Amino acid sequence: MVAGPSGAIDFDEIAAGLPRRIHEVTADHVAGAPGQIALVEDGAAWSYRDLDRRVTEIAAVLSSLGVRAGDRMIIVSENCISLAALLLAASRLDAWAIVANPRLSARELDQIRDHSGARRMFFASKVSKEAAAHAARLGAENRHLGALQDIGVGPLNESATAEPVEADPARQVAVLIYTSGTTGTPKGVMLSHDNLLISAKTTAYFRKMDRSDKIYLVLPISHIVGISLLIMTLMVGGTVRMVSKYDPAETAKAIAEEGVTILNGVPATYQRLLEYKSVSGLRQLSPGSLRLIAVAGAPLDLDLKSRVEKEFGLPLLNGYGITECSPGISGVRFDAPCADQAVGTLLPGVEGRIRTIDGIPISQGEIGELHVRGRNVMCGYHRAPELTAKVIDSEGWFNTGDLARFDGDCLYIVGRTKEMIIRSGFNVYPAEVEAVLSSHKDVVQCAVVGRPADGNEEIVAFVQLLQGSRVTSADLMGFIRFQLTSYKRPSEIIVLDALPATSTGKILKHKLAGSLRGEAPLAQIAPLRRQQI
Repeated sequence: MVAGPSGAIDFDEIAAGLPRRIHEVTADHVAGAPGQIALVEDGAAWSYRDLDRRVTEIAAVLSSLGVRAGDRMIIVSENCISLAALLLAASRLDAWAIVANPRLSARELDQIRDHSGARRMFFASKVSKEAAAHAARLGAENRHLGALQDIGVGPLNESATAEPVEADPARQVAVLIYTSGTTGTPKGVMLSHDNLLISAKTTAYFRKMDRSDKIYLVLPISHIVGISLLIMTLMVGGTVRMVSKYDPAETAKAIAEEGVTILNGVPATYQRLLEYKSVSGLRQLSPGSLRLIAVAGAPLDLDLKSRVEKEFGLPLLNGYGITECSPGISGVRFDAPCADQAVGTLLPGVEGRIRTIDGIPISQGEIGELHVRGRNVMCGYHRAPELTAKVIDSEGWFNTGDLARFDGDCLYIVGRTKEMIIRSGFNVYPAEVEAVLSSHKDVVQCAVVGRPADGNEEIVAFVQLLQGSRVTSADLMGFIRFQLTSYKRPSEIIVLDALPATSTGKILKHKLAGSLRGEAPLAQIAPLRRQQI
């Protein structure tokens, strides 16, 4: 079956008038409401007039530092005004922005730098001690970039080559977002200006966003949802409240006192808010000016959904998207909330179809792999045409690798054909964690699987050591600590004498995952050596 968005929605009308580049989304507001506040963080606020003028100045400084059209530039930063300004300045230059989470390990960040062939790296050192540490390690010098102070500027990569510049916004890459992929090596998802603009515009349309909205941006801009939320809010002339690190107490206070109208999060965002309410002894969390709360990035537990909705007196709108789709694929409509775990209807302009693993069409209501097509689908993987060809066919259909079904126009995600673990909204690929564990001299083999935990997923690693090794789970935790960022580290490492495997040596991960769900005792699957957290 093939499905499109429900209702009488004129996609051409929604898409009309889109700018050519993401930095141009502010133009109408600079002209019509220059004093409107665009960006806010603790201790600072920029109006649309400020943003436009300062981004122009920053772009000129970047150019003087050797950043050219078609270059890749890495911005290592938590959410802050400096990050937004650098992102938009890169757009002005037709450079490709790579926003990197400063909590990445040295190994992870260096992989991105090397694979992308970045011209320069920039670090928001003042905002994040992790960014400052990376800046010091890589020889960056603190400089003023126009209105931005204390930005670490890394050395110029003289060997970097610029990519061709495309006038067509559907072909010119705006951002390069790295995901480690199932192979454990980085994959750079190339998203064009048009990818980002059309996804942001349709989501804003769905949510009835306008100039009166103030979004609490706690989801990191180093990931696609954060970038999209930033763009859509600036597109409608609203205000973006920048949040560098999530603190449920600060979030509750901001909602109560700062006029926040929209909160986006992953299930863990809301789980921690409710935990804060409980431990602080509050009778009720104030909804303040909230009019919309949304969740995505991980399976939604219905009990959590019910408790959040009761707390704020608003429906918790579930959605579904992935990096390669910029990210919007579907969402529960603002005017048609759902009581179950549905991820809503397809966004305007997005087509979806369900196929068997072998690509055969199946009937309405049956479960299969979800394929999608639309202007939101990525340009491809950077420097990996063979990987791109595996997921996007000749007709433009992208295979999400997720198992889904349609009930009428409503989409349900029921599982994943790939092994990816979603932890607090972050994608974690077992192969990357396994690669780091396997680099330990005493590790023979290992397997990493996900374990459901309060609407989230935990990472559990099973490890087989060399016979006679005295290495413990705690030793292995220490070994990986500085090689993997926090959300990629296992919650538990279980050491076994041998891992369950087929006669050909393929590890039976489904049996390990089943033992975590209580389907069979671990001792029946493999001999347990010792277990430590």
